[in-house]
This record gives sequence, C-alpha cells and structure tokens, in this order.
Amino acid sequence: MNTALVTGASSGFGQAICRKLIADGYKVIGVARRADKLQKLADELGHKFCPLTMDVTKKDAVESILLQLPKDFQPIDILVNNAGLALGLEPAYQADYNDWQTMIDTNIIGLVHLTHQILPSMVERNFGYIINLGSVAGTYAYKGGNVYGASKAFVKQFSANLRTDLLGKKVRVTNIEPGLCGGTEFSNVRFHGDDAQAAKVYQGVEYITAEDIANTVSWLVNTPSHFNVNSIEIMPVAQAQAGLSVYK
Repeated sequence: MNTALVTGASSGFGQAICRKLIADGYKVIGVARRADKLQKLADELGHKFCPLTMDVTKKDAVESILLQLPKDFQPIDILVNNAGLALGLEPAYQADYNDWQTMIDTNIIGLVHLTHQILPSMVERNFGYIINLGSVAGTYAYKGGNVYGASKAFVKQFSANLRTDLLGKKVRVTNIEPGLCGGTEFSNVRFHGDDAQAAKVYQGVEYITAEDIANTVSWLVNTPSHFNVNSIEIMPVAQAQAGLSVYK
C-alpha cells in the first residue's frame, strides 16, 4: 500500500495519523477544512504529504476536489475516515438541534459519501483498506451522548456491513473505537470552546493519546493482507465499561 487519505488531518487523531504514516513510508493526503493548519503540517512533513482543503460534508465539493488529486497521489490505497466531532453534553430534551445536525452531517454523511467515492476503485483493483474512527460511545450509552453515540453506533454497524459486502474481495475494513482520549480539541469542540470545562474531563486521568491511535493505525495497515481486525476497542486503564466510569 502506498497512499493514504486521512480526514480531519489538521489536528488531533488525524494529524498524529498523518505524521505516523509518513514516518512509516506512506504518501499521505491530509484532508481538513482549515487550510492554514494543513499548510503548516505540509511544511513539516514534506513532499510525501498532500494537503487537501475540503469539507467532507459538502458533497459536490468532495467529488470535484478528489478529481483534482495529483497523479502521484493516486490511487488511494488506505482511507482513514477520522473527521468527526461531538457537540454538547445536554440531555436530549435540552439539546441544540443544530448540534445534532452537524454531528450527523460530519460523523455519518461525510464518512459515507467519501467511502462511496473511494471504495469502487479499491474493489476494482482488489486492494485497499478502510479504517473508520468510531468510539466506545457507539457501544455504551452515557448521559448526554444521545446523537453522538448514535452516530458512532452507525459507524460501527456500517463498518460491519462493509465487511460483509466485501467478502471475497481483498479490501479490509476496521472500526477503531477509542475511549477517553486527551490532548486533542475534542472536548474543547464539544463544549463550544469552554477550555476550563474541557480540562475537567481529563483532570487526574492518564488518558490515551492521539499518538496511541496513530500507532494503532500504523499497526493495522502493516498487518498481513489476509488479516482483518473487524473492530478494536481501546480505553485507558483508568476507564471501564460500566457506565463509562472514569476513576479519579
């Protein structure tokens, strides 16, 4: 495998995944909305990195921009559907519907559309890997998780159904399901820029990091081609499945 496309590449998991895959010798297309952050990453990573400013929720833009990829970054062998977000932690009866819509558009619609654009080429070549970034929230419910958890449950089931549709094809699919992960913008985004509230989520906890997730992606893509990890659930030792409790 030579070329990976990573969404949500301007920060957090996506940025760490780009760095790790470049270090592993892959060419990487980094996709994000923030052109300035992408360019900064491109300056760091060099000629093996192709910055692609794109909003995965914009269907027509995605289709036209993918057609403009440089020849040496085609075809795409690995698709890492990392772009996603959580907004708000209010109970469903108090939630902002616009937050719900944004999560659905990014976590579900964007992921599905990009997969639909890239998967046929993988099937035609009988070669490829799709890695989706789900969440333990797609398996375990928690207060205020409502639409975010439901969107990640969709990603979990979509990944499983892709595997079923691809039976007999040499295209692999994995759903990575992280638990509490700090050092990213995730909670700052969830709490609409309230850094103090975001910091409380991780206070006193040895959480998993974006680099942990990047190392997981690296391990997955370097396993033998006959080897498929259907899903992989990752939590810090400080977290457990029982109500997603966090010991502090």
